[in-house]
Amino acid sequence: MAAEDGVPLDDKAKRTRDLLSSFYSPDPSAASDAASKSASLDAINTTSFDADQYMNLLVHKSNLEGLLKRHVEMAAEIKNLDTDLQMLVYENYNKFISATDTIKRMKSNIVGMETNMDQLLEKIMSVQSRSDGVNTSLFEKREHVEKLHRTRNLLRKVQFIYDLPARLNKCIKSKAYADAVKFYTGAMPIFKAYGDSSFQDCKRASEEAMATVIKNLQGKLFSDSESIQARAEAAMLLKQLDFPVESLKAKLLEKLELSLMDLNLKAEETEKSSMDPNDNSKGGSLSESLSLASHEASVREFVEAVRAYRVIFPDSEKQLISLSRDLVIKHFETMEQYLQKRISSTDLITILKTIWTDVTLMDEVLKDAALPEFSLEAAQVAVKKYVAGKFSYLQQDISDDLLRRNENSESYSLQIALEAGKKSVLQGSMDVLQDFRQLLEDNLGLLVKLRDFIVDWVQEGFQDFFRTLDDHFNLLSGKKNLVNKEQNMMEVTQSDKGLMGIVLVLSQISVFIEQSAIPRITEEIAASFSGGGVRGYEYGPAFVPGEICRRFRSAGEKFLHLYIKMSTQRISVILRKRFTTPNWVKHKEPREVHMFVDLLLRELEAVGSEVKQILPQGLQRKHRRSESNGSTTSSRSNPLRDDKMGRSNTNRARSQLLETHLAKLFKQKVEIFTKVEYTQESVINTIIKLSLKSLQEFVRLQTFNRSGFQQIQLDIQFLRSPLKESAEDEAAIDFLLDEVIVAAAERCLDPIPLEPPILDKLIQAKLAKTKE
Repeated sequence: MAAEDGVPLDDKAKRTRDLLSSFYSPDPSAASDAASKSASLDAINTTSFDADQYMNLLVHKSNLEGLLKRHVEMAAEIKNLDTDLQMLVYENYNKFISATDTIKRMKSNIVGMETNMDQLLEKIMSVQSRSDGVNTSLFEKREHVEKLHRTRNLLRKVQFIYDLPARLNKCIKSKAYADAVKFYTGAMPIFKAYGDSSFQDCKRASEEAMATVIKNLQGKLFSDSESIQARAEAAMLLKQLDFPVESLKAKLLEKLELSLMDLNLKAEETEKSSMDPNDNSKGGSLSESLSLASHEASVREFVEAVRAYRVIFPDSEKQLISLSRDLVIKHFETMEQYLQKRISSTDLITILKTIWTDVTLMDEVLKDAALPEFSLEAAQVAVKKYVAGKFSYLQQDISDDLLRRNENSESYSLQIALEAGKKSVLQGSMDVLQDFRQLLEDNLGLLVKLRDFIVDWVQEGFQDFFRTLDDHFNLLSGKKNLVNKEQNMMEVTQSDKGLMGIVLVLSQISVFIEQSAIPRITEEIAASFSGGGVRGYEYGPAFVPGEICRRFRSAGEKFLHLYIKMSTQRISVILRKRFTTPNWVKHKEPREVHMFVDLLLRELEAVGSEVKQILPQGLQRKHRRSESNGSTTSSRSNPLRDDKMGRSNTNRARSQLLETHLAKLFKQKVEIFTKVEYTQESVINTIIKLSLKSLQEFVRLQTFNRSGFQQIQLDIQFLRSPLKESAEDEAAIDFLLDEVIVAAAERCLDPIPLEPPILDKLIQAKLAKTKE
């Protein structure tokens, strides 16, 4: 039914409206009338609550169940309100008791305070009256004492004025010019007031004495024997006397500049004294000879002079900044001279500490000079040059150890050269890293700011060092020159005879760098020189060990093949001379094994001796001859030779030679050239094979008669046994020797071989002669 009259309002909105209406209504009765007009179930919370009207409204709007529910709710609300009221009464009661106790204590404390205050006021008034009596009784005497005191001070001043000439003369004798200036400037006000009347004589005598003082100060100012600080003090005293010091500014700054040159000359003298005159390669111990104390004292004197000059000449700061920077520049120029020698990191740190101390002292008086930043830039260049120099010296040490082999090849074996080279590479690198580590661990301000730069320089330095070392190895091996000398093999053999050993040593050192040195250096760099990053990530990592390993792996193989090539060329010289000298078409019947065989075996023996000093032994896996392998049969069981022994007809011999070539198509294939390994057997085997191939090619270039062919047969048969003993692959050696004989038969006009008994007899004669 309520909904028919209008839209029912929310309970909360109704209560809010009633509260606002009751609060802002100026007439309570009006508010009451408004509340009665809009009576509702929420009126119970208002001050104009009417119980009868509320009950009528409640009965009118609610049924029995609603009335019982409302009864229960109101009972609960009444109970809650009683509980809240009780708690509120208890809390207020406690506060009331506490306030009552506080008031009681205040009353007990205030009792008697008014009496004490009255007594204090009486005593203060008594003291004041007595003080006034004392002041009144002593007033006249106090005035008299003050008058006498003023008179005494005036007499003292008068006495000082009369004694001033004598005092000034005494100061002149004792050279106490500062006291003289102090006394005179103190008397100046009196001289200005009474100098023309009462103290005329004193003024004249004092001026004469001060003229002497000014003259002496000027002499002191321009005296080279006086210290900078003493000259600056003299200038300040002259300025106090109103002397025109500005006219002396140029001369004083010139003197200061000369003193700067003296500081630099002292540094140069120290450099000369720190170098050992008997040692031209390395500098002496700088830290032992550098007189840091005297140098620091001189710089402190220079700094004090600068401070004084700034006071005397306020507009001279630009000149002073220029002079201070010149001092720093000259210090770094001196360092450049040191870096031309081989110095340790301790010496470098000592120099940097000296420079940084000077910079710190001068920065105290010349902040605008920005000397720390200026010196940091110069130190960056110097330290970078020092790091690069260390790598240059390391490369020089490695080169010296290798070239010592050529200087004294008899007493300096290849094995010693190899061990010295390995030690120079690994231990030298470790020493360089230790040297650089000292730079990182030092707490000097300059080095702390350069730590990231040093890390990058060390990593870049090792990368560039190994690249340069690879190029230097190529230069030592003579590979570039060897290409131009290939046209003249005799020249190669004679001029580069000692070079072959170095090439073999370089091959093993390259392997050592790849397998041992680079991993060890990488570990040290990762442990102590990680970080950096100043060079920028776009350039990639500064130290790339993988690239260096690939480079030296390739270099090792390259030098090993170069050694084999040079050895083969030396043997080719012997073979060329052997086959180009005689006339093979008119060759006489063989009487003995030719002497070139001895030369060939001696050369192979020399190569084997070098190889055994440097390379390790490999696995023993000799390729033995096989009876089923037609290509490995000896010359005695060769079908060609067995058939030719019984034939004297040239046409039949040539027919048999053709049959032999056809038979080769069905022979088992023999692998002649395999990959060269870093072992004694592999290198010697390859050199022998290449030498035999060269021998075969020289044979193919000649034309032989029967005797010439038989001489070749005899020489090859004699070589068969010693070559198979030296080589690892006997099957390939047998095959190549047979190929030489076949090539000689192809180029022979009458290819009839020697009979086996004659062949054996000549070989046994050669063996017997060799034993003798």
